[in-house]
Amino acid sequence: MSDDKLRCAVVYRINASLGAPTSATLLAKYDHASDYESHAGAVDGTLYGGRDKSYAEAVEMVITNDPPGNGEVGSIGGFKVVQSEIHQVIYGSDSNGLCLAVITGLRYPSRIATQMLVELYGEYNPQFGQLAATAQKNALTSKSKSLLTKMCKKYSELDKVDKASAITGKLDGVKVQMQDNIASMLNNIEKTESISNQADQLNEQASVFKKKSTDLRKHMRCKNLKLTIILIVVVLIILIIVLVPVIQKARNKN
Repeated sequence: MSDDKLRCAVVYRINASLGAPTSATLLAKYDHASDYESHAGAVDGTLYGGRDKSYAEAVEMVITNDPPGNGEVGSIGGFKVVQSEIHQVIYGSDSNGLCLAVITGLRYPSRIATQMLVELYGEYNPQFGQLAATAQKNALTSKSKSLLTKMCKKYSELDKVDKASAITGKLDGVKVQMQDNIASMLNNIEKTESISNQADQLNEQASVFKKKSTDLRKHMRCKNLKLTIILIVVVLIILIIVLVPVIQKARNKN
């Protein structure tokens, strides 16, 4: 899995003679990744552990197989980038064969790695340039450690050395905030729609209840009317039954 971490810085002397294959002598190395991977724990595919412990030798092989171009006198140039599945090596050299290289994750901007090598060369060459011309293997690691450490720490914080990365970080922050706002808005819309649906259901239930109430009221009116008519008929029958004999008796007396 690739990342944007700065792994390590390595210094070589390129030995190029006419008619002889190119070779490289390791002068100094600084494993910056050990500062955080020793705490976080190495992940699959790192260069720091097991068979990948010899990262300096791996970079040496890359440089000898594909040497960098030579920069102008007093400057580093001829930069090259070689990538694996999860890492990349960025390196360049000056006209005297002093070669600086860094290993980073694939998502680390190569232009920033190149910027680091240029700045590192500006300080490394005046201090160790003459020693590098004749130094034995790994002889400058201890002397170079403070400078390599300083540069690796500085360039491991992308947002401080790269305006584009800083802007990207801010944009990512704004993007996350906007996503949260949109999610919140959608959630509110869903709640509003749910409340609206409930209100519609209540309105429908109220309409049904009103209709049933009206029907019931009509039914009760009809029932009351029937009862009233029946009651009147019964009263009339009773009156007839009572009054008819009385009237007949009165007629017979007359």
